[in-house]
Amino acid sequence: MGDTSAGLLQVAALLALLAIVYVPFGDYMARVYTSERDWRIERAIYRLVRVDPAAGQRWPTYAAGVLGFSFASLVLLYLLQRLQPVLPLGFDRGVDDGGVPAAMAFNTAVSFVTNTNWQSYVPETVLGHTVQMAGLTVQNVVSAAVGMAVAVALVRGFVRSGTDRIGNFWVDLTRGVIRILLPVAFGAAILLIAMGVTMSLRSGVDVTGVDGSTHTLPLAPTASQEAIKELGTNGGGIFNANSAHPFENPNALANLVEIFLLLVIPVCLTRTFGTMVGNRRQGGVLLAVMGALWGALLTVAWLAESNPNGPAGIAGAAMEGKEARFGIPGSILFAVSTTGTSTGAVNSMHDSFTGGAGGVVILNMLLGEIAPGGVGAGLYGMLIIAVIAMFLAGLMVGRTPEFLGKKLGRVQVTAAAVYILTMPTLVLLGAGLAIALPGTLDALNNDGSHGFSEVLYAYTSAANNNGSAFAGLTVTSDFFQATLGMAMLFGRFLPILAVLALAGSLAQQKRVEPTAGTLPTDRPLFGALLAGTVVLVAALTFLPALALGPLAEALT
Repeated sequence: MGDTSAGLLQVAALLALLAIVYVPFGDYMARVYTSERDWRIERAIYRLVRVDPAAGQRWPTYAAGVLGFSFASLVLLYLLQRLQPVLPLGFDRGVDDGGVPAAMAFNTAVSFVTNTNWQSYVPETVLGHTVQMAGLTVQNVVSAAVGMAVAVALVRGFVRSGTDRIGNFWVDLTRGVIRILLPVAFGAAILLIAMGVTMSLRSGVDVTGVDGSTHTLPLAPTASQEAIKELGTNGGGIFNANSAHPFENPNALANLVEIFLLLVIPVCLTRTFGTMVGNRRQGGVLLAVMGALWGALLTVAWLAESNPNGPAGIAGAAMEGKEARFGIPGSILFAVSTTGTSTGAVNSMHDSFTGGAGGVVILNMLLGEIAPGGVGAGLYGMLIIAVIAMFLAGLMVGRTPEFLGKKLGRVQVTAAAVYILTMPTLVLLGAGLAIALPGTLDALNNDGSHGFSEVLYAYTSAANNNGSAFAGLTVTSDFFQATLGMAMLFGRFLPILAVLALAGSLAQQKRVEPTAGTLPTDRPLFGALLAGTVVLVAALTFLPALALGPLAEALT
């Protein structure tokens, strides 16, 4: 009973913090992306890279900027890892000669550039401080800014009328980094240091155990990366235990702050959306749907872990794989929030969850990670679902569907369909290949339904740019490094291209005035339709796969 009460207080405190910052932070981000004034440091950056901030871009040009910047980032991060032995503050205890093997370097570079942060290595023994700071932490910032820029471009598609310009990628990227991510991450890092998160350039500290033996505890500049990994819904960890490590997440208060950080931008972006389109109730509907899904999944997972079957039920709690300082409520709150925001940070072993709770965290990703989703990705994912929902509503009443004054025709629905179908294709093909090909099953530590869940979780995490792992699956072979890397690449950039194509087609349209037959999209009815579409799409697509894995395990 005491554990439940403490957990409910954590949830209440988290919701109160989000409510306090929702309006001011959401409106501030709207001003960031709509202001016509550039800061002095921004103007200096534009001159350096020869960008005209006043020049708008068509969607193909905007997309070329996204892809070009991301490709350059991927190459640089790959080279940083391969050249690690000659870098200052490199690592002399790494694999081979201190450099990262080619397949692992490719997988890691793709992972961090795509805002996935999937890790197939042990950070303490593979990466040095230079790669962690100049490579991974930098990508934590800029990959998050890319997602926010794409979301804002889509919002402009709904707002603008009769133009082929959806903004300037380089301006959106720069403003997202300088005005939003860096200031908030800096303040969060200071707060985490005050709570006990480490921040050191030493390689480690020697300690003497109770048996008299000497051990080396690795140290790292943890707080700076921890802050942006949560704020930017990146995930990963500077230590192998991720946010279960006491140097990353020392106590229950730090745990609550980190959950707040990974939720704050996706939640407040709904307010940004409402402000930019001139109808804040539109953002309120999106937030209500996101919140309802998050709350429902949290409740189911919490009940599953608090009332387990099997040996854990006899023991009285499913505490295996969880940190005692967080308990079941703090672990489940973190797990549902991280899989709902494409973050990938974990403070407990998802592989140790009961079948029901394990199924929830997988389903949370299979919904498209829109509850509330990653920075930018959650907003544009929910808007894509809204387009599909309006299309279905139009079919039911025999009218041409409209959303926010824009007609949804063949081009718009095609772009939305490409977005919706990309992730399931990657997940089901990847998991199917991994299960079917000879030799890959040797990577499983478990057989049966739980082993299938491990594989399904891995490709779900990669294709959704989440990055968390179910564990129990060894992914260091070239097959997994390559296939998971491709799932991350296509899972990130094919949907982005579909979103930008949709934004461009919407911006070119003239706004149409609502009529008596127009379905209002700022009312509870549309919220119910939107939530139903989310569940329907995921259920029709993934129910057979879930039945083979977590559902079968939960019913055993």
